[in-house]
Amino acid sequence: MVALTDFSQTYRLKPIIAGLASWHIGALSALLFFSSCGTSTKTVQNTKESPAITVATQLSPELQRKYDYYFLEATRQKSKGEYAQAFELFQHCLSIDPNAASSLSEISQFYFFLKQPEKGLACIEKAVENAPGNYWYNQTLASIYQQQGKSEKAVEAFERMTTQFPDRQEPIMALIDLYNQSKDYAKVVKALDLLEKKSGKTEQISMEKFRMYLLMEDNKKAFNEIESLANEYPNDMRYLCVLGDVYLNNGKPKEAYATYQKVLETEPGNTQVLVSLASYYQQTGQLDKYEQQVDSVLLNKKVESDIKADIMRQMIAKSQQTGKDSTRIIPLFNRMMEGEQEDAQIPMLYVQYLLSKGMDKESEPILKQIIELEPENTPARLQLLSYAIKRNDFQEAIKICEPAIEITPESLEFYYYLGLSYYQAERIDDALGTFKKGVQHVNDKSDKKIVSDFYSMMGDIYHTKKQINLAYAAYDSSLVYNPDNNGALNNYAYYLSVEKKDLDKAEEMSYKTIKAEPDNNTYLDTYAWILFIKKKYTEAKVYMDDAMKKGGDKSEVVVEHCGDVYYMNGLKEDALKYWIKSREMGNKSEVLKKKIEQKKYIAE
Repeated sequence: MVALTDFSQTYRLKPIIAGLASWHIGALSALLFFSSCGTSTKTVQNTKESPAITVATQLSPELQRKYDYYFLEATRQKSKGEYAQAFELFQHCLSIDPNAASSLSEISQFYFFLKQPEKGLACIEKAVENAPGNYWYNQTLASIYQQQGKSEKAVEAFERMTTQFPDRQEPIMALIDLYNQSKDYAKVVKALDLLEKKSGKTEQISMEKFRMYLLMEDNKKAFNEIESLANEYPNDMRYLCVLGDVYLNNGKPKEAYATYQKVLETEPGNTQVLVSLASYYQQTGQLDKYEQQVDSVLLNKKVESDIKADIMRQMIAKSQQTGKDSTRIIPLFNRMMEGEQEDAQIPMLYVQYLLSKGMDKESEPILKQIIELEPENTPARLQLLSYAIKRNDFQEAIKICEPAIEITPESLEFYYYLGLSYYQAERIDDALGTFKKGVQHVNDKSDKKIVSDFYSMMGDIYHTKKQINLAYAAYDSSLVYNPDNNGALNNYAYYLSVEKKDLDKAEEMSYKTIKAEPDNNTYLDTYAWILFIKKKYTEAKVYMDDAMKKGGDKSEVVVEHCGDVYYMNGLKEDALKYWIKSREMGNKSEVLKKKIEQKKYIAE
């Protein structure tokens, strides 16, 4: 006889099921997770779920060793992702013992994945039949019935489990869901009672029972349920408030008010009942008292900010629906802002309201307060930053961004605007250092356009510092992240033309920019200048004229270039006029001065 350890000789695998080798168990994995044991067994239910009484199938010792060996090997292959081999091995286990619940439960997973649900269901049903005391087999079978729309069988299975596994709450929760689906509200209440015995009386269970009784039109039991909840916890005013709210929301305002007064007698400062009273005054039409009560809640330091925020949202929504102005909303916000804020909820809501009304200026001091409360609040900081950028207040932008890159180093926007602000403030080295620091935080999720702008700005700075090779490398990186970055394309192309190198590449990049933005005079000027350097003077004049028409006549550089192009097209008098005009616009170039004096084009 061949030894069991000689696996390859004992059992040679055959590729029976095509496609299983690449199988990755998906959503069914969690559902079909069984607590399988390698030994072939039948289980008899004990009075408790654990431990279950197990009786081994009557296999000979030799067959039992074989079964255990192949089951463990199948489990190992499955864990390695070798699903085809695992499937065959589990089949081999069943050839040794067709009633082995452990292998039946395992192989059912394969059948479900292979879209053979009948076989999968048959296997797990047989597993439960042979090991009725295994909770996970039962849970899986019941869940499969539920998924397949076999509600009656699912209910029967879960009901059996509530008796068979009295310590488990999951079957009860599943039954509640199934009874709800079939609108069997009496059984829902019965299941909730069972759950309550196990977990104790809770607000969630009582409220659900209350809802069921209302659906059954048994109002007496409905209110008795909430009253019993309050009686269960007489020292917890929260449940008495719940009782009051239930009265109020179900047409019993007098009982609600009386209940709220009981709470106030015990806890005069109870914030929950103060909010409930506001709802009471609103629903009973006592609007003056409602507004007074709302004010007292909103200005009460003990009331949590999320409650205040909810009230303010309701008031804002109501004012928008009724078309009322902000004469009540804004003063209320201002009074709330006078007090100490525990978090940024109220200030953020206030800012959102002000922005919706177009009151940007008024929102700015609130935004500053938010940042003081929550320095890591990126939306508020970005909004504040946008105001500084609009005003070209780069010093203020620097103040906003400098702490931001320390607090939220992953936010690339702050590096970009800080570097840009440094650049505008002529702090070139600080700008370059900021951009370098920013690109260190680039990852797969980073906005590629922002990263491209980082490298584009670095290219500009390197060129300013006469580090030409580094500039070109930075532009190349910029275009890797965004091949359509017109700013990088334009500057890269222009600097190549100035050096009179790679002119074909420069022309191609520049042409791409004027196709994207045909009215951009800067891009038109660059393209015309590249054509000029390539001695395509007639074509250069066409694009230079277009650049002048699109606003280039306001740029001293574009006007000088126009003179150069005109000169090479034989229009020397017009060229001289443009050179003189460029000089008058403030162009201090010595080369331009010589052009005017000698009345001819002089290359730089």
